[in-house]
Amino acid sequence: MKRVYAKEEVCAGCRLCEIWCVVAHSKSKNIIKAFNEEFPRPLPRVKVEEFGPFSFALQCRHCKEPPCIEACMTGAMHRETPDGPVLHDPDKCVGCWMCIMVCPYGAIARDETEKKIASKCDLCQGEEEPACVAHCPNEALVFEDRGE
Repeated sequence: MKRVYAKEEVCAGCRLCEIWCVVAHSKSKNIIKAFNEEFPRPLPRVKVEEFGPFSFALQCRHCKEPPCIEACMTGAMHRETPDGPVLHDPDKCVGCWMCIMVCPYGAIARDETEKKIASKCDLCQGEEEPACVAHCPNEALVFEDRGE
């Protein structure tokens, strides 16, 4: 399965991945409208981590044996196919945060804007390439299958 991988040696910490993630998950899909007119604004499903001069984008790793699916009591965290991406159904989520507590990467966030639900990377389902990868100016994010 294709996943997003970070190349921290070329990440400039510009956070464009976060910005374009918000745009991709907005109602308008327009950068100006997404940031100036849409409220509540979607959370970015990728987060840039920084440590001194080093930075990298962090998002869901879509684990082979995802602990978030095991911990989810409502089935909100699920896979549609056995080798597909880990997806989140906001209609089933009750905001218990168990998925956040068990994620070994810290890649699931609390979206407290409306329903108080979890928010995570969905690999921009339906698109050829995730928005974060498509808009990374340094190609610090790649979308590929490494056979893991």
